[in-house]
Amino acid sequence: MARYVFKLPDVGEGTAEAEIVAWHVAPGDRVAEDQTLVDVMTDKATVEIPSPVAGTVLSLNGAPGAMLAVGSDLVVLEVEGTGDQVPSDSPGDAPDDPLDDVPAAVLPTATVAMPAAGAPALDAAPALLVRRPPGVKPTTSPAVRRRAWDLGIPLQFVAGSGPGGRILHRDLDRHLAGGGVEGGGVALAKRPSSSARTGVSEVPVRGLRRRIAESMQEAKRHIPHFSYIEEIDVTALEELRLHLNAESGGARPKLTLLPFLVRALVRALPKFPQINARYDDAANVVQQFEAVHAGIATQTPGGLVVPVVRHAETLDLWQAADAIRDLAAAARDGKAGREQLSGSTITITSLGELGGLATTPIINRPEVAIVGVNRIVERPVVRKGSIVVRSMMNLSCSFDHRIVDGWDAASFVQRVKTSLEQPATLFMDQPQ
Repeated sequence: MARYVFKLPDVGEGTAEAEIVAWHVAPGDRVAEDQTLVDVMTDKATVEIPSPVAGTVLSLNGAPGAMLAVGSDLVVLEVEGTGDQVPSDSPGDAPDDPLDDVPAAVLPTATVAMPAAGAPALDAAPALLVRRPPGVKPTTSPAVRRRAWDLGIPLQFVAGSGPGGRILHRDLDRHLAGGGVEGGGVALAKRPSSSARTGVSEVPVRGLRRRIAESMQEAKRHIPHFSYIEEIDVTALEELRLHLNAESGGARPKLTLLPFLVRALVRALPKFPQINARYDDAANVVQQFEAVHAGIATQTPGGLVVPVVRHAETLDLWQAADAIRDLAAAARDGKAGREQLSGSTITITSLGELGGLATTPIINRPEVAIVGVNRIVERPVVRKGSIVVRSMMNLSCSFDHRIVDGWDAASFVQRVKTSLEQPATLFMDQPQ
């Protein structure tokens, strides 16, 4: 038997380091060639790293949340043959487990909490409550994590019956049934509604959430934002949208507001090239793009990501709707790659029905503008001296004041407003 040290590979062009998201194996596990060892994250993309050889796991380098440089030791395996290290016949010759130095509080173990002495009687039969140490992320697959999200199950309280405590689909089934699992129960005990809440959770900021935090901090630190908010009458646009969806009978992608907004941006941006741009403030250079690569801010179970509709200027309304739908699905499923999550020239952000009255969105650096869609509401407005009910929406845009002047920002938004309020113009040839 010999040792094989598997080093962290380059998971993308120009990548210098990656973050450990979740281990799929534990020391002592037997793994097959191409079996997934670990999920790592870089630039908002999560990548599964497979094993290059078959063998037995001796040690893992790095707890979830740790940053590893490309080329550093990732996993040590015991393999048949010569391996790539000096053969070892004695367990005492094995290298120290890098996790030995990690405090016990951050190791992926589970404990069982019992009711305290003298606590009020519960209104249901006592059940075991699985708790993980603060900051320990439950280990599971993206499919199980997505199912738990849809069912509203907090994985922190689900005990896993898979290798290394990995949560499987059957563990979710047992949780829903209110029964126990191997190694501990998962049913949450009901507490009296009058009980005081005294718990405090410490949640490490890592993975996608850490990437988002770093990006937002850098954007606010470097960019002097200013916002411009304008109300838009989308009554005619909504009538057209509903008509087109009904006419298609499901044969074409369902149209939301976003494809219309993408088309309005495509018509407006040629007049304002400084807005369809990226600013390299280190080199003091602004790149103005003829192509419109529209980033669509998308909420996922792990946080906000921005997949990119490339060359939106070449897409018709339904093609844009199709692209937005496919990219959003890939992002939510964690399948969007680096090429789908980079290269945008302007970003659209929308919370749909939760959009509120107005927002002040943060620019997706190094872009210089972001367009925010707010909720559509019916309300009374004055038209030609009469009060009528119209479908109204606010458009909230933020701009980099180093590159975009207030007058240009206002003129740009007014042009977008005109296109959305007169939706027939979206299908007309652009005047030269």
